[in-house]
Amino acid sequence: MKIALKGYGHDHVVDLETGSTVSDALKKIGIHPSTVIVSCDDVVLPHTTKINSDVSLDLTIVSSGG
Repeated sequence: MKIALKGYGHDHVVDLETGSTVSDALKKIGIHPSTVIVSCDDVVLPHTTKINSDVSLDLTIVSSGG
């Protein structure tokens, strides 16, 4: 299946097996999961979410500081 990841300075499409997780998709393009929030249709997805069909995911940078 094809997963599009956009945002965070990235615009990628990756091929993964059905049932792969959001975290698997991030790792495939070299993004550490703790550095982004992933959403689909304005719904935040846990990184453990399994993906079962083609989808487009939005990436938002996690910022921290004091």
